[in-house]
Amino acid sequence: MREPREVRRQRILAVVESRGEARLSDLAADLEVSVITVRRDVEDLSREGRLRRGHGVARSVGPVERSTATAEPVASGEAVALMVPERHTYLYEMMHGARGALNEAGMRVALHIAPQVEGAERPLVERVLAERVRGLLIAPRWRTAAEEEADYAWLAGAGVPTVVMERRPRAGSALHAMDSVCTDHWFGIHLAVDHLIQLGHRRIVLAARDDSPTARALRAAFAEIAASRTEIEDWTVVLSARDAGAGRSREPLDLATLLRERRATAAVLHGDVDALMLVSQLIDGGVRVPQDCSVVAYDDVVAALGSTPLTAVSPPKHEVGRVAAQLLLRRFAEAEASGAGRPQRVELLPELKVRGSATHRTIV
Repeated sequence: MREPREVRRQRILAVVESRGEARLSDLAADLEVSVITVRRDVEDLSREGRLRRGHGVARSVGPVERSTATAEPVASGEAVALMVPERHTYLYEMMHGARGALNEAGMRVALHIAPQVEGAERPLVERVLAERVRGLLIAPRWRTAAEEEADYAWLAGAGVPTVVMERRPRAGSALHAMDSVCTDHWFGIHLAVDHLIQLGHRRIVLAARDDSPTARALRAAFAEIAASRTEIEDWTVVLSARDAGAGRSREPLDLATLLRERRATAAVLHGDVDALMLVSQLIDGGVRVPQDCSVVAYDDVVAALGSTPLTAVSPPKHEVGRVAAQLLLRRFAEAEASGAGRPQRVELLPELKVRGSATHRTIV
């Protein structure tokens, strides 16, 4: 099953905005779809005024910002470097929040997209710092805990004001005292589980990814909360998709069979694309949503776009980026005033968007 059209369109927009211009053939290769599919998406986005069409290319409608593919030196103090992973729609929403706040403050943004290669961020950051940017906003990919630990020391020594976005470095690590802004994912899982408990569900499955700090936080939070809620009779955590674990090949999850084996009546699914695919799998397996199984998605990027709009935990993605940018701007102001404020670890609360994919448990 292909990813939802809106996810693909957001990825197209993010690439075009980061590069200024992108060939349709390159977009098709990146997205693993046909050129015809990309051309249709680009035509639709062009009619909406969100990008401009050219002969075989798509162009940004706004000022072309620097990216890793258009490297010209940036004069000292002119730009803030903004770095997010390639193909990460969730973090692209956060990126737009950061850009808006920086643009309002008159700051130029040098956008960098880190490729999906282990260790890709360090050389990219070192190149950015050599261009003497004024500050850095970064959301590292950190597919595994080992990758995360390996990045702590060099990122802590960046040498410019830096804010880590949507990541919560390990307590006591070299990044513990660095500015960071993150969603309170424990609270997000609490919202999902509590909602299902209030609906009468007592046997709950979490099908989640395991290839990012957010995914690891969700899995840990669910295990803690489910074990502590006396109302819950049975719970388990499984991988949501074959490619959902870093560097591991797994058999596809047969969620319908798992639910029947554990007599579970509810599932929390992370992230949105996996959730939509799993809901489709449930329906194919004869499990109705929400009549037989209530579902709460986690991410709320495209959860509302499914044939069954999914109730979802919605992290404040845009606001995380905006607050991170505002924190960085505050650091600039303090430096100009010869002051040094204390580092801040900011957590923002997500909310639950109720749409109808979860209902009261049916008593048989």
